[in-house]
Amino acid sequence: MRSWWIIVLLLWCMGCPDDGPSAGGDEDSVGTDSSDSGEELDGAVLYSTYCSLCHGPVGEGFKADGANQLANQSWLDIASDVFITRSIVDGRPGTSMSAWGWERSGPLSEPQVDAMVAYIRAWHEGEVLDLSGVTVDGIAERALPTWEFKCASCHGEAGGSADFMSVNNPVFLRDASDGYLKQSIVEGRPGTVMLGFGDSLTAQTIDDLVVLIRSWQVPVDQTPVKPGPVELGAVEINPDGPEPDFSTEGDFVSVDELKAALDAGARLGILDARPASDYVKEHISGAVSVPFYEASKYLDQLPQDLWLVAYCACPHAESGAAAKVLKDNGYTQVKVLDEGFGVWKEKSYPTEALD
Repeated sequence: MRSWWIIVLLLWCMGCPDDGPSAGGDEDSVGTDSSDSGEELDGAVLYSTYCSLCHGPVGEGFKADGANQLANQSWLDIASDVFITRSIVDGRPGTSMSAWGWERSGPLSEPQVDAMVAYIRAWHEGEVLDLSGVTVDGIAERALPTWEFKCASCHGEAGGSADFMSVNNPVFLRDASDGYLKQSIVEGRPGTVMLGFGDSLTAQTIDDLVVLIRSWQVPVDQTPVKPGPVELGAVEINPDGPEPDFSTEGDFVSVDELKAALDAGARLGILDARPASDYVKEHISGAVSVPFYEASKYLDQLPQDLWLVAYCACPHAESGAAAKVLKDNGYTQVKVLDEGFGVWKEKSYPTEALD
């Protein structure tokens, strides 16, 4: 009898919830309820904090750097929740659309991404189209004249554009199905400069264009990224150097002026206003990470007697927002890098990655 009661007791204990961290599942699981963690889970607040600067307060788009319309009904018709989720988490590497997911060193947990996707989806007035069965049969080379005549002026010679959607982006092409691409060409994005070509191009030509775009797909870089926040580190560069020769007039300093100041050993600080996911991958040598959406958190760590130059890749939407926070709090020696990180890189000025 005693052995029987021991067995019952063991079985009962196995079914009991644990009072420890694993009570709700794996403590590292991104799917656990984070309501007790203190993190923001209101999709409207999250969108306003991280997205509205570029995509507009109500998803109208084009507020900075050609950011697309997230409230566009034709886009919401074909963008599944999975597509939107992966776009937020991984961003569009090589563009000003950053990776926002925690696993890419961004600020958002999985529950936060889910909340933001739900908020964006609420703008949709219809249902997501099932494009899984769409197939295309075309020849890429045959589409080149059409691409040159109809598409290249906005999307670039080989699908890469600084002003509009880069359709050759590896992450975009990883997630966009042939059906997504075909529907985009057929319907366009009403209310934007992206026309629909369903009535002006033959079905074969549209298939050829899809095959051409797909031919630009390359493997996505899977290099692991350090998750989580990035420590500020030392702000001051060249502590014993002279003051930089920056004008006290105007808000901007050029990349050449900043490079000249660094070459002269000037005492200054460089603030990377992009999300930490971008900073981790590559940043101006000597810069520290001060993301625009939380610049106020660093006020007690940024010296006011030091020239501070903020930069981003927009070329200065995010850096401008960060600089405004500093100026609103009494900082007077603040400049924004005019042309942004992209031009700095194009000139082969020094950059580094976070170890």
